[in-house]
Amino acid sequence: MSAEAQEESLLAEDIATTDAAEDPKKSRKVRGRAASRTGTRSSVKPMRTVAIFAAVGALVAAVALPAYAATGGTSAKSGAATLQQMAADDAQSLVVASEATTAPLDRGTYAATTPDEIAKKKAEEAAKKRAAAAAAARTAGAGGRLSDADLRLVAAGSGEVRYPLPQGSYYVSRTVGSGHNGADMVAPAGTPIFAAAGGVVRVSSESYFGYGVAIVIDSVVGGQRVSTLYGHMTNGTRAVSAGQTVQPGQFIGKVGNTGRSYGAHLHFEVHVNGSLVEPISWLRANAG
Repeated sequence: MSAEAQEESLLAEDIATTDAAEDPKKSRKVRGRAASRTGTRSSVKPMRTVAIFAAVGALVAAVALPAYAATGGTSAKSGAATLQQMAADDAQSLVVASEATTAPLDRGTYAATTPDEIAKKKAEEAAKKRAAAAAAARTAGAGGRLSDADLRLVAAGSGEVRYPLPQGSYYVSRTVGSGHNGADMVAPAGTPIFAAAGGVVRVSSESYFGYGVAIVIDSVVGGQRVSTLYGHMTNGTRAVSAGQTVQPGQFIGKVGNTGRSYGAHLHFEVHVNGSLVEPISWLRANAG
């Protein structure tokens, strides 16, 4: 018997056995049907093809349905996939929440980087310092008290600023306030007077308003414009003339009692950037 005939015979016997268990009457019919090889050969082949396709379909469903269920279940439970999940599922897509907004940029959170911005910032800081110095000068002119730090232009004891009279030769009778613009340094007539700061003599006169014999020197101290005035000097003792350059501590005249004065003394005034400051505090802060 050929292999094909054997296969058909075995398949017929299996079908007959199954049907016999279900219905004895059908068993007899199956045996009669198996006797006819031609009828069996025509019916077995279509059944085998259908069985193969059914098995393949069942295998595909068994693999695909659990994977789909797993994916759908995550979405149903969490409601929305996270950015990390979306990135894992599809590396070429990005989902952004609709509530995301652009944060406003605060200009104060970063520093100037261009030369123009840096120069502008430095100019603003310098203007603030000048305004503070002017305010301090106005306070001193009104009789207020200032600390030495407010008046310091150079390091104390550097030599750029000197006392106009020898130490121990004078005492201060009054200073700025109540319409008085300087410090009265009482000293014997003829006591030598020295330039408090180096600069150019602007005024050197035997009669300078109520100051009598007076000298005014314009200086630059610590990058600031400073003018110092020396009044009530003795006639004929001026040692410098207008336009002359002098050095700090240079002799310029002698204490006297000229002009609107009531006793020998030196009237000493200090202006910084055009603003009046208290002279003794200024000397202490800068001369030491």
